[in-house]
Amino acid sequence: MARLGFIGLGVMGRHMAGHLATHQLTVFDVEPAKAAAIEGALPAVDVASVGRASDVVLLSLPSSHIVRDVAVGEQGLAGSMRSGSAIIDCSTTEPSVSRELAETLAAAGIDFMDAPVSGGERAAQDGTLAIMVGGRADVFERYLPILESIAASVVRVGDVGAGGVAKLVNNMIVGSAFAVIAESFALGKANGLDPAVLYAAIRGGWAGSKVLDVAAPGIIDRDFTPGGSIDILFKDIGYALTLARSQNVPVPMTAMVDEVFKAARASGRGPYAQQIIIELWEQLLDLE
Repeated sequence: MARLGFIGLGVMGRHMAGHLATHQLTVFDVEPAKAAAIEGALPAVDVASVGRASDVVLLSLPSSHIVRDVAVGEQGLAGSMRSGSAIIDCSTTEPSVSRELAETLAAAGIDFMDAPVSGGERAAQDGTLAIMVGGRADVFERYLPILESIAASVVRVGDVGAGGVAKLVNNMIVGSAFAVIAESFALGKANGLDPAVLYAAIRGGWAGSKVLDVAAPGIIDRDFTPGGSIDILFKDIGYALTLARSQNVPVPMTAMVDEVFKAARASGRGPYAQQIIIELWEQLLDLE
C-alpha cells in the first residue's frame, strides 16, 4: 500500500484527505488543528516532513504561487521526496505553472500530475468529485486508484497542464451560470414571480443544471455559507482570462463575469458563496 501525504486541509482538502485515511496518511496544513482533525492520519510539522513520509503527495491549495512554493520552494517537496515518488496537484493551478513544476520535478525523478477537482464541498464529502487530469498516460494509470477513492469521475484530458485548462473551462461555465441565474431571478422577482415557484418551474427544463440546484436554493433560503466562494471563483476566472489573453482567444462573456465577481468582492462579499451576488441586483433594484 502506497504511503500517502496530503497538504492543504481547507473546505475541500479536509474531506478528500478523510477518504484517503485507509492508507498510511501524513497530513499538513498551516493551521495545525486542521491536520489534527483528520481521523486516522498522522499530522506533520511541515511540508518537508510530509515529503519524507510519503510515496505520493496530494495538494489542495488556494493559489498557483502557494503550489509552486510547496512543490519546489526552499522547504518544498522536491528536496524531501525520493526519486520514483509523485505529486498530484488537486488545486486549480495555472497550466503554465503546472508544466514548469513537472519539468523541475522530473529532474529530481518525481512524477507530477495536475488533477483539479469540481463538484464543491458536498461532492468532496461524499467522495463523488469530478477530476480532470493532466499527466503522462503511464503515470495516470499508476495512480488512478488513489483518485478513484475520492471521485466518481476521473478523466485524463491530456499531458501536464491539460487538467488545469479543463478546470478553467469548467469554471468559466460555472461563473457565467451563477451570474446569469442572479440577474434572471432578479428580473423574475421584479415582475412579481416568487423565486421558489420560478425555480420549480424551470429546473426540469433546459435551464436545469447543478449550478441552478445550488444557486437557486441559496438565493431563496438566503444561505450564503461558503463551500466554494466568490474569492476562489474570481481567482480561477482570472487564471482563465490570463490564459485566453496569452493565446489571443476572445472570451467576452468571461470578462463580463469577472467584473460581476469583482464588484461582489469590492462590496465585501468575497468570502461568501457565489450565489450571494444576487445581493448586487437587490441593491440596484431595491428588492429582495
